Amino acid sequence: MLSELIPLALVVALSPLSIIPAVLVLHSARPRPTGLAYLAGWVLGLAALTQIFVEVSSLLGGGLNRPPSWAVYVRIVVGAALIAFGVYKWLTRKRSEHTPKWMSTFATITPPRALLTAIILVVVNPKVLFMCAAAGLAIGTEGLGRTGAALGVGYYVAIAASTVVLPILAYTVSGERLDPALQRLKDWMEAQHAVLIAAILVVLGLMVLYKGVHGL
Repeated sequence: MLSELIPLALVVALSPLSIIPAVLVLHSARPRPTGLAYLAGWVLGLAALTQIFVEVSSLLGGGLNRPPSWAVYVRIVVGAALIAFGVYKWLTRKRSEHTPKWMSTFATITPPRALLTAIILVVVNPKVLFMCAAAGLAIGTEGLGRTGAALGVGYYVAIAASTVVLPILAYTVSGERLDPALQRLKDWMEAQHAVLIAAILVVLGLMVLYKGVHGL
């Protein structure tokens, strides 16, 4: 299961809507508290959303202590969907080479608003929502029990949030010295993220699809 969660988490971690807002909040009037508030909201949102789908799989499967009979079919559907999404991302990669205009408002964002914005971005971003759903279902259908499921959620969130955690904590320590490096990271993500995400999605889809077919 852990090998399944890593690619799912990487899709979230490498998404431009994960990294770019985290960089932009560091250019607000109060970058340290605003960045930390955004980080708290992002981690909380990822953990809560993933846990919701763990509980959904628990309700449908009769508990977290044994894998439900329908788990293999879910993996087949999810695997096929991931492959299709990966192909779509590759075909539309040229459309993603810019920062959405609404992100320009991050220059005036406050810490409370940053926390709320991070939670909203987790929920409204279809890519993040789908990855958290897939992760929650993967965790909830492994028969790990309550403690094992909690550890699985923590493992997934730690990787998925890593690209938000690192720049914000680094800026908290180093301050404005990191501005040039963060700008280069933002520019690189705009140019390259679609190709990376497409490749990860297709490879992950093949892994999940194979596991589902193998379990029939």
